[in-house]
Amino acid sequence: MVRGAVSPVSGTMTTVNSVHLVLGDDEFLAERATGGIVAAVRATVSNPEDIPVTRLRAGDATAPELAELLSPSLFAEDRIIVLEAAAEAGKEPAKLVAEVAVEPPEGVTLIIVHSGGGRAKSMVGALRKTGVEEHDCASLKGSARADFVRNELRRHGVKAGPDVIEKILDSVRADLRELASACSQLAADTDGKVDVAAVARYYSGRPEITGFEVADKAVTGDRAGALESLQWAHHHGVAHVLLADALAEAVHSIARVRGVGRMDQYAAASELGMPPWKVKKVQGQASAWDSDSIAKAMSVVATLNGEVKGQAADADYSLQRAVAAVADLRPSRRR
Repeated sequence: MVRGAVSPVSGTMTTVNSVHLVLGDDEFLAERATGGIVAAVRATVSNPEDIPVTRLRAGDATAPELAELLSPSLFAEDRIIVLEAAAEAGKEPAKLVAEVAVEPPEGVTLIIVHSGGGRAKSMVGALRKTGVEEHDCASLKGSARADFVRNELRRHGVKAGPDVIEKILDSVRADLRELASACSQLAADTDGKVDVAAVARYYSGRPEITGFEVADKAVTGDRAGALESLQWAHHHGVAHVLLADALAEAVHSIARVRGVGRMDQYAAASELGMPPWKVKKVQGQASAWDSDSIAKAMSVVATLNGEVKGQAADADYSLQRAVAAVADLRPSRRR
């Protein structure tokens, strides 16, 4: 049986078989892929509830339990079986799943959710040989996260430019589940008119992004702005370690980008493992720094790291001093 399912990343409909391998370590993408397959299968009948869904953790199941679940039914009724935690299946259950995938019972749509690792890692290769429909649900990194945000906005009828996508990624430094939620909320709250200003308004004052705002202002030499944002963070109880880590990340990113020389943003992104939009942003920041100043800034953030973790009597003062020092070290600000 051949049916349709929705890609968890792009949201586009794809033609698939009756056996699916949902492969990868991102829980949100795996949940979305599984839900898309279930919805597509149920959409083929007038009453979706006519196709029941049975879920079983393959990692906890015995071979006899799986054999009973995967055996043909008397009347070959349509049903969906979701085998979760397949990566942790025992030797015999894993072998049984691979055998059933070659020729699943009539009317059965089999969804095998596998992280790609675990004790049953070899199951992936065995399933691929059977020609299963594979859904890539690996964690997204670099430019793939930007593509994810772009596609999420498109799901809600929003066409956004690189600046909007960059702002969302900067503002929501979390997992894909929260990114997807943010895109949905932004589209709803703005009637589809999502721009940089709207993202800034919506995420204004979120503690988890304050550290990056402080750091960005510091490395661009905005001493007053950085200290003002830092004061806001202190007032709202943002953890000292988060603020120190953000400043260190900004300084180290500049050092790394300077280290690859005059590459274009895409070549540098590949070299550094950063998304192109971030490389472009850091390249703009790095152009004002030289080797001596960035070396001194790295020393400042290294010292700060120890101070906020207990070495300093007053962590607030240590942060103020470090933020001011980094801003003053930017060459164009030196007297």
